[in-house]
Amino acid sequence: MFLIMHVILDRPPPPFFDCLASKPVLMPPMASFTKNIVDLVGNTPLIKLNRLTADLPDNVQVFLKAEWLNPGGSVKDRAARGIVLDGLQRGLLKPGGILLDASSGNTGIAYAMLAAALDFKLLLCLPRNANEERKKTLVGYGAELVLTDPNDGSDGAIVEAQRLSALHPEYYYADQYGNDANWRAHYESTGPEILEQTEGKITHFVAGLGTSGTCMGVGRFLRDNAPEAKVVSFEPDSPFHGLEGMKHMETAIVPPIYDVGVAHENRTCRTEDAYDRVRTLGRQEGLFVGISAGAATHIALQIAHAEAAAGREATIVALSPDGGSRYLSERFWNE
Repeated sequence: MFLIMHVILDRPPPPFFDCLASKPVLMPPMASFTKNIVDLVGNTPLIKLNRLTADLPDNVQVFLKAEWLNPGGSVKDRAARGIVLDGLQRGLLKPGGILLDASSGNTGIAYAMLAAALDFKLLLCLPRNANEERKKTLVGYGAELVLTDPNDGSDGAIVEAQRLSALHPEYYYADQYGNDANWRAHYESTGPEILEQTEGKITHFVAGLGTSGTCMGVGRFLRDNAPEAKVVSFEPDSPFHGLEGMKHMETAIVPPIYDVGVAHENRTCRTEDAYDRVRTLGRQEGLFVGISAGAATHIALQIAHAEAAAGREATIVALSPDGGSRYLSERFWNE
């Protein structure tokens, strides 16, 4: 209609229409493609909290390390990648072979993604009460599941994986809880990323304890390369909790890779406080995160207020393991 009006008024069309008669415009070449999903693991951003820190001075900042943006949806992509590549390099895992392990969900999903991409099979021991989102995701990737007694939690899955490993020595038992490739993946990737992203200004790193690999790896890296930074671990406040994937160390099977001396301080978090932070992160920051991310944020904000009250500057990084889409069936969203 716009062109017709110009014709009727005997006026030339504006330059915009010159392109209709010109040669096609050549677009710049596309960026190089990714050869494998494995190459996309890591390099996640730091996201600053703004509304939840509005009552803090400008020199006290809290950031989330957005691990839910990994291709498999969680921080466990890093550990699984390290464990799998280490197994392949050492000849313990072969193409077409079977990787066996126990998981509460996220590591299993990362294994399953890598199994499909790198041509091996996954046999995963998983508590029967793991939520439907995780089980359906695992099935979608083609994993074979061995569901264990929900009353035994993640420890029951570990015991079953150990039993199956003894029966089938031909399987590669990855043992994420005792495999040094777990924490080394974070020493070599997560830690350096955080130090670079904060321009060396990090004062506190906050991470929860499950396998403990993230805290052990990043913690050791910071102790070696940023000794002024404080490593703060946390765990559920009781054996009966809703922080899926995390361990109450006093009453659980302690992971062999866990070293209590890596963190400068260990704290506890109530399930209800984690739930509350998950809701406020979504509704006030636009960040749709999982329960352990809510717990990490709760601890980080406690530290931030203490540092502000003491008149100190602080750059606090909380490790946010996964996104809220893995918890959609949980009831706490509307409470």
